[in-house]
Amino acid sequence: MNVNDFNLKKTALLFFDILNGYVAEPAPGQPRVLKPWIQNAVKLSKAGRAAGLPVFFAKGNHRPDNATTALIATDTNNSLTPWPNGEVTKTKMHVIAGDKSSDVLADLGPAPDDYYIVKYRWSAFHQTYLDLALRSRAIDTLIVSGGSTDVGVTSTLYSARDLDYNTIVVSDACGTSHDQRAHDMLMELVFPRMSRVRTTAQTIAMIEKAAK
Repeated sequence: MNVNDFNLKKTALLFFDILNGYVAEPAPGQPRVLKPWIQNAVKLSKAGRAAGLPVFFAKGNHRPDNATTALIATDTNNSLTPWPNGEVTKTKMHVIAGDKSSDVLADLGPAPDDYYIVKYRWSAFHQTYLDLALRSRAIDTLIVSGGSTDVGVTSTLYSARDLDYNTIVVSDACGTSHDQRAHDMLMELVFPRMSRVRTTAQTIAMIEKAAK
């Protein structure tokens, strides 16, 4: 096995939580400006689709009443803000099942034949049909893009490793709204142990070379 090995027929794209609820609405009369990492995810999607890669979208699907959300004792919320007086509370979800907030960003061109993996925890594998769908298509490699790097992307990559999948995490097609240091640390010090870390340009070059 070589780090440059790449089999197009055994590879899929996985976009994690690139949803309306996580992308700011533009000001009235103004076009929506996507963050650079989301722009890269769009480029990746177009290249992957052109090469015939199957596309998977992991998407939050939280109930409006938060009934599928658990309370666990943590020092802070996801934004690293300590709980007031130490009281842990359920926070308002950004994406709600049945609402446009949980829809995949239209810029990624979601299509009926794509796979929509609804999830209730950080990992896209936890109690979803993702593993079943991948194995049914004999896919052993996932190209991963999305956010947040330090939340769902990380959890999904750990799960993929434990399930013996090869992964390619696209460093500049992932992002965080929490702390850039966490993104950088993961890409530089953690993910290389369990994955291949590549830029959008490098990943697209791999795809296009394999498609010829």
